Amino acid sequence: MNLSPSSTPRPAGHLLIAAATIGSLSIILVAGLGLLGILDRVNRMLIQIMPHSPSRELPPWSGWLAAMIVAFALAFSILGVSGTWRRVVLWITTLVVVAAWTPVLSLAAYVPQTAAPLIAALWSGACAMVYAGNHLMPCDEVRQTQSS
Repeated sequence: MNLSPSSTPRPAGHLLIAAATIGSLSIILVAGLGLLGILDRVNRMLIQIMPHSPSRELPPWSGWLAAMIVAFALAFSILGVSGTWRRVVLWITTLVVVAAWTPVLSLAAYVPQTAAPLIAALWSGACAMVYAGNHLMPCDEVRQTQSS
């Protein structure tokens, strides 16, 4: 039995439904980690890495808003772009940008609360990459017909 990708066609993927589901599951994961206290531990660890201690607090909702935006936007972007290489670049770039928030916020004297957006970006990107790898997305079909 041959299980190569060419012998078994991939099922059609849904952009909006899949992105909404992946984003929602990422937020649920982050909320669960927040309830377990893991987000606070990660944020404290990130504060200890910084050379000086910040003094101002961000509003509590700002980290959750950033996590929601990152989770949904990353899933939508990865599923809406054709090509594995482009998807990987989007995912890694988003992780680097979100991780760079920690020193920027620290330099602005704010306590960095970047664990929630970072974990949301990590999980949303991983799930979107798996989904895009197992399904034929509408943008993949367009690219295949243009190259033929």
